[in-house]
Amino acid sequence: MKYISTRGEAAPLSFTQTLLHGLAADGGLYLPETYPHFDAAAIAGLAGLSYAQAAQRVIAPFVDGEIEPDALAAMIEDAYAGFRHKAVAPLVQLESNLFALELFHGPTLAFKDLAMQLLARLVDHALKARGQRATVVGATSGDTGAAAIEAFAGLAQVDVFILYPHQRVSEVQRRQMTTTGAPNVHAIALEGSFDDAQGAVKALFNNRPLRDELGLCGVNSINWARILAQTVYYFTSAVVLGAPARPVSFVTPTGNFGDIFAGWIAKRMGLPVERLVIASNANDILPRALASGRYEIGASLATQSPSMDIQVSSNFERLLFEAHGRDAGAIRLKMAQLAQARAFSLDAGPLDAVRAEFDAFSVSEPETTAEIARLWRESEYVADPHSAVGLAAARREIFARGAATPVVALGTAHPAKFPDAIEAAIGLRPALPPHLDGLMEAGERFEIVPNDQREIERFIRETARVGRKAAS
Repeated sequence: MKYISTRGEAAPLSFTQTLLHGLAADGGLYLPETYPHFDAAAIAGLAGLSYAQAAQRVIAPFVDGEIEPDALAAMIEDAYAGFRHKAVAPLVQLESNLFALELFHGPTLAFKDLAMQLLARLVDHALKARGQRATVVGATSGDTGAAAIEAFAGLAQVDVFILYPHQRVSEVQRRQMTTTGAPNVHAIALEGSFDDAQGAVKALFNNRPLRDELGLCGVNSINWARILAQTVYYFTSAVVLGAPARPVSFVTPTGNFGDIFAGWIAKRMGLPVERLVIASNANDILPRALASGRYEIGASLATQSPSMDIQVSSNFERLLFEAHGRDAGAIRLKMAQLAQARAFSLDAGPLDAVRAEFDAFSVSEPETTAEIARLWRESEYVADPHSAVGLAAARREIFARGAATPVVALGTAHPAKFPDAIEAAIGLRPALPPHLDGLMEAGERFEIVPNDQREIERFIRETARVGRKAAS
């Protein structure tokens, strides 16, 4: 299977090449040339499997034999062996037809672990096979960075540089990035927003000499392997609720659009998904775009759900590519308009295609706090602010369309990552799981860097180990 860029000016790549490249050379994002189709029997056959076994069945067609099947199976099994719940991604019923899909039972208490634990193993495997070292770079609004650092820390083949917005992540999120002590890990506190950090990472990849010099590898959801790994829990949760005989709707707290796009991929593969619902906080660029047809960058607002404090949803480009019938020229035009004018308008046909499958709601700060309180009061369920945004949007979806179809809201983070918000809503302060004992007392190591591309590049170039051959 080959992978193509949304902007159409980069050569098609294999799975492993796509894995190590991350962002395409033309600035676009990779997608498979074709999508494998799972018929009803194949979907039903996922019932009763372990999460790792189901993941292997979903992921293997995209790898297309490029990694030996037993090796791929071993990496998948190992990636999920350390999760604290045997189901890895369990469902919790909150109301008659409303379910929370808990994706926070991994090592860093966020849904990013489900993709990042596997991504690290895939990258390490590919680099060892080539005798290469890579410089892993990523931008984070909180959870991606912690998950990447946990997954890649100590690996001999990589140096890891994670940019996060200085003083705009929770203390738990920050400490998960700054306390590992691993010599190959470098946390960069950028004096700017997440969008600034994401823009800086994209600029690194677009600097071809630097990219080649340092062997840059991306871990944000611009990396196709991240999206692929996230499709798995859409399948596993839908099967528990009766798929393929019964359709399911999903509500996803959304910042960079990667997690909900994974749901679209699952639907494209044959999973009976009735609606995909975008749940945004006050940073509502996606609900505004679907309502008005105009995608326009506004000011990035700091909220109690910081992982969603994003204005430029990178993975929306992937959906636009599909909605435009894979017209790469149209995407290049839209992305050029976005770069120049910070906005573009969606044509009627693509906009109708998006609206046919997606709904979108923005949940305010007071509404988020009220939802946390309601869940505790009515169900004794503690939801973090991101999950609460999703559950509040799920209630709106059920009200708008009725409750005939099960609605699954993705629980994207453990409440203990945001204790201040939880305490403000319900008067209780959730404790960190035992495996994170000592996190709040551990020494931190990070570098504060100005929002200047030259300074970012200088720091990475001076800090990264040079030479592409890995140590023996």
